[in-house]
Amino acid sequence: MDRTRDKVLPVLAILAGLVVVWYVGAMLLNAPFQRDLDRRAGETRGTVEFIGKTLSQPKPTLPAPHQVAANFFENTFLRKITSNQSLVFHAWITLSSTLLGFVFGTALGIAIAVGIVHFTSLDRSLMPWLIASQTIPILAIAPMVIVVFAAIGVTGIIPKSLISTYLSFFPVAVGMVKGLRSPELTHLDLMHTYNASPAQTLWKLRVPASMPFLFASMKVAVAASLVGAIVAELPTGAVAGIGAKLLSASYYSQTIDMWSALVAGSIVAGLLVTLVGWIGRLVDRSMGARPA
Repeated sequence: MDRTRDKVLPVLAILAGLVVVWYVGAMLLNAPFQRDLDRRAGETRGTVEFIGKTLSQPKPTLPAPHQVAANFFENTFLRKITSNQSLVFHAWITLSSTLLGFVFGTALGIAIAVGIVHFTSLDRSLMPWLIASQTIPILAIAPMVIVVFAAIGVTGIIPKSLISTYLSFFPVAVGMVKGLRSPELTHLDLMHTYNASPAQTLWKLRVPASMPFLFASMKVAVAASLVGAIVAELPTGAVAGIGAKLLSASYYSQTIDMWSALVAGSIVAGLLVTLVGWIGRLVDRSMGARPA
């Protein structure tokens, strides 16, 4: 009980501090517009009333936390899931391309890592290119990928999932390379003593040793995959998805809707990371690891 409390209380304290800073920021950023409105209307307000007005504007520069929370609750629980206003609907559209891209990225990352570990030439030739590929801004790549695939008649979830794959394969590849190389030299010598083949060494020694590294990198990869899916929705003219929700809200200056969509995206990311961590713990226990 004390251990749980020690973990929860610091998190709650940080969240409370962030909410306070958020309210102060909303008041300061919305104040100039509110002063302009009051000046045009010829109204004079007290300090408390003025602060209340800055935190209740319909299209604020920075919406207050309670405005975002109310909008999120309404568009999540009070809308039909099939409604275009439902955040659940938009989140599912983004989640589908996220998961597909994450599966592709994880498979590609593992394949690249196995090749790098077993072939020195790949380690020297491929790894620098992998690192260089991550220096290209995703906002520059996404439109090109979408346009090229649209030219050959491929639209929908596939181009978006490829953007997610591009962002998610790298952390998996790097983490898996580290994991496959983690067995001690004495263990590798023991496998050689048993005359184990490279495939047997891979499956019986390297892969089990790499599991903690794999799932740690998959947590990063699944979050990156979600970012890729959201970014991929921006240049496609998509009418559904968290990225499409952000884009349409920005067109009409619906800042509260924008922040609500951002909250929805962060919740989806948190759930995905938690799910990957839970699966990782199940795999560890099935392999004989002690529960933490």
